[in-house]
Amino acid sequence: MPFMQLKTNVAVTEQQETLLKTSFGSAITAIPGKSETWLMVGIEPQYTLYFQGSDAPAAMVEVSIYGHADSSACNALTEKICNILHEQLSTDPSRIYVKYSET
Repeated sequence: MPFMQLKTNVAVTEQQETLLKTSFGSAITAIPGKSETWLMVGIEPQYTLYFQGSDAPAAMVEVSIYGHADSSACNALTEKICNILHEQLSTDPSRIYVKYSET
């Protein structure tokens, strides 16, 4: 079961939460064998988060995957996550950190 945890210092509306959940569900397919069917998503808006000494819009996404994912699949998912957060929350991709862990 993959788990994606988003922490952002940006306010997130209910509509944006739904769009993020749905978009993450589509994005997780970048990892072979993973789908929204088993995906768990956590969203922590207005999280106290500083990057480079600034509280400008930023995000931390932790992706936990049962099993193994190769680096090209992780890179593809990172690109999708950055695009989603840029489109939905206007967060500059250079202020997004994505961390992977395998369980």
